[in-house]
Amino acid sequence: MNEFVTYKSEENYSIITINNGKANAISHEVIDGINNALDQAKKDQNVVIITGTPGILSGGFDLKVMKTSPKAALELVTKGSKLSLRMLSFSMPIIMACNGHAIAKGAFLLLSADYRIGTQGDFKIGLNEVLIGMTMHYAGIAIAKSRLSEVYLNRSVNNGEIFNPKDAIIAGFLDTIVPEDLLLPTAIKVAQLFSQVNKKAHAETKLKVRKPHLDNLEKAIELDLAGSISLDV
Repeated sequence: MNEFVTYKSEENYSIITINNGKANAISHEVIDGINNALDQAKKDQNVVIITGTPGILSGGFDLKVMKTSPKAALELVTKGSKLSLRMLSFSMPIIMACNGHAIAKGAFLLLSADYRIGTQGDFKIGLNEVLIGMTMHYAGIAIAKSRLSEVYLNRSVNNGEIFNPKDAIIAGFLDTIVPEDLLLPTAIKVAQLFSQVNKKAHAETKLKVRKPHLDNLEKAIELDLAGSISLDV
């Protein structure tokens, strides 16, 4: 899709790979690449697998952009929030194959998918916004509320608690974890199972189940646009 996001289509699933440096930072280009890949997956009518590079799904938004100005930070965060809104309402199932670390927007990508597979190991998963001096944006709170229990919502959003993969299952960021060499094979097996689900029924049911959360996320994005975002670093 571009130099930071690749797309590979198979018979009934497509693999979207994020590859943007050591932190796999979520930049404007990465978001554009994912959106273009989702467009193609919709045309192909394929189950989607989104993955990163060995050891990391993503360390979050591109800090070079985030530190430029409050306006630049708001633009990137809003673009990321709209990507999550699209993922949560996407007509085809989305599986995250989390290669390792998933921090900040990387963790929000996990919360925006239908099924999340993590990698066993000494990896960090969670929302570190308050740890780096960022007041959590409304859209981030809305996404977290839609997928995390009240206890883990507070531990994650308010306290910035970071989890290992095993505890990330309990918290609600992951559904299962597997050894590194089984990550993609497991994601493909799950994708093949999901390909048997009636596409129309899946899409319509997803929208019904998530309607209150999608409505809240849309309102949250509007609230963010009326404010500003900055990093105290």
